[in-house]
Amino acid sequence: MFVIINQLTGGLLVIKYWKNVTVGEKAIYITGFLVVIISMNYWSGQFLGRYEVALSSFKILIVLVLMIMSLVIAFGGGRDHESKGFRYWKWPSAFASSDDRSALGVFRAIFRTIPNTTLSYLGTELIGMAVLHTREPRKAAARAIKQIFYRILAFNLVTITLLGMVIPYDDDTLALPMSTTPKQSASAFVVAVNKAHIAVLPDILNACILIFVVSAASRALCMATRILRELSLEENAPFFLRRLDKRGVPVFALGVSATPALLGYLNLFEPFSGRLWTNLVNLVTIFSILSWGSILIMHISFVRARKAQKIPDEEVPFKAPFGIFGSWTALVICISIPVMRAIELSDRNQYTDQNHYNKGLHVWAIVTSYLGIPLYFALVLGYKIGSRRKGRSGHAKVELTSGRSIESQQDAETDGAGRVAASIRAPPLWKGRALPVWLI
Repeated sequence: MFVIINQLTGGLLVIKYWKNVTVGEKAIYITGFLVVIISMNYWSGQFLGRYEVALSSFKILIVLVLMIMSLVIAFGGGRDHESKGFRYWKWPSAFASSDDRSALGVFRAIFRTIPNTTLSYLGTELIGMAVLHTREPRKAAARAIKQIFYRILAFNLVTITLLGMVIPYDDDTLALPMSTTPKQSASAFVVAVNKAHIAVLPDILNACILIFVVSAASRALCMATRILRELSLEENAPFFLRRLDKRGVPVFALGVSATPALLGYLNLFEPFSGRLWTNLVNLVTIFSILSWGSILIMHISFVRARKAQKIPDEEVPFKAPFGIFGSWTALVICISIPVMRAIELSDRNQYTDQNHYNKGLHVWAIVTSYLGIPLYFALVLGYKIGSRRKGRSGHAKVELTSGRSIESQQDAETDGAGRVAASIRAPPLWKGRALPVWLI
């Protein structure tokens, strides 16, 4: 739900590229964004999936164009005909340096990137919900997880590498719009195109990014609504959240999910939306880490329960590549991220009297970076008290057989029960390896 607020703030930052937005204009834009995303989820819910597929394909096309364009700019293809190559990797450097040249200062500089890095991978865990709405979830899950992981990893690494070639990290226009200076952009790609002196294209690209931001907010609202309704159906949330109106829309779940988005109006009281964006990124980051940690704990418990009940690996259609060891490793990393964040926040010089920051923002950075932890455990404790569950049940008593008879029947009707796992583990056909199909 907080992702929606984040995207609303991001939309204002994108608009800031064109003009300085007044308080009244902020209210109009935020209201417009809210009307669009709520209307899309209510009136066009049945078409939302097709819309997302089309828009995702368009996003990938834009990213590919930006990759090629960045490569061309790096080797002198821009209007300035300046061949940059890897110049910026030498000066100022491939890595942003810190004023503190000690080992602790270097680590703080690295840890400072954690919130934005986490935000880049936010939402990948929702593939678990998406596959439930496919015709054959057991087959779709394995393929989707593998393909999404490699695509996101490839796109992120390639785009970051290319951006490092065409923009120095200390470029003033890279900063979030936190002043009245015009042409500050929330997108590094827009900055890259501007530095290459390419006309019109920066405005087109900025408009595309604005569409993507609104789309991301709409998608976040859709997933939040689905999650609330599913929790209600499983009796883990209030009963009224499962109710549908005459059009089959879970209006109560939609309303509850959309309500936190009203916090987007906090931008009216914040002179520079970049500050609110930073705090929201901190908040979303800790919630994401807690979500990932919960998923990892569930996987570890599932593997232990399966072994305790002597369920062989052959009966599982998809297994994590690194097994329980990989989950433990990832869980340790998730736990260590708040510690890394604490080390970074201990550097007060980064939060006082720089870029319009002040001591108050330092306090808010601490609050938003750790607010999710007590809230998370409060919800867990509330669930334990509300459900009246005492302690933990043994791994041998965990229910793992519900629905397996239905799945086996579906597998027998499609590929045969004995060939399901083999078909999932088998490499894709040549069509799956073709570049256009792989991208789309």
